[in-house]
Amino acid sequence: MRILIVEDTEALADMLADGLRGEGMAVDVAYDGDTGLEMAMVHGYDVVVLDRDLPRRHGDEVCERLVGDPSVQARVLMLTAAGGVDDRVEGFNLGADDYLPKPFAYPELVVRVRALARRSRPAPPPVLRRAGLELDPHRRTAARDGRPLDLTPKELGVLEELLLADGAPVSPVQLTEKVWDANLDAASGVLKVVVHGLRRKLGDPPLISTVLGHGYRI
Repeated sequence: MRILIVEDTEALADMLADGLRGEGMAVDVAYDGDTGLEMAMVHGYDVVVLDRDLPRRHGDEVCERLVGDPSVQARVLMLTAAGGVDDRVEGFNLGADDYLPKPFAYPELVVRVRALARRSRPAPPPVLRRAGLELDPHRRTAARDGRPLDLTPKELGVLEELLLADGAPVSPVQLTEKVWDANLDAASGVLKVVVHGLRRKLGDPPLISTVLGHGYRI
């Protein structure tokens, strides 16, 4: 899943980003409302973690712009130091999908982000299965014909996106959008290296095929 954190306290934003990356998520960071809105309108995020009191453009306006644009599918989790009932009601009235007052417990943030990400796309089955492969998105485990696979987080992310496609080809741009953050260039060759490693670990007979001009599929 791909997450955008919009938070002007840079130390907090970077700490949250590092933590969510450790959970296997692709995370981008913006430190002001204008940059956050621009990034959210360009990239296909699953969740936007949005501070309310932002410089350059207030979080309320960012939230309204995002939920009012039908092309944006991301769910919005609003963060704020104002945690009273009236503040939460106002946040939900702006269109936020969830609301978390500061200070908050980091494990609760992770649980809420995962729950919102599941709502941002059609719900997958609890375990993804195809061609002898099994992948549990929640436990972050995979196996082929019952043999556990020792995959890196990026290999696991690529495999998950290919299984979610249910046999349809997935383009390099789609894979990099969902598995990496904005710092990766789709033409950099990193994806090819990860796919090569994934193919090797899946073993024979080969399961990942290249569809010329379209990407990869299982």
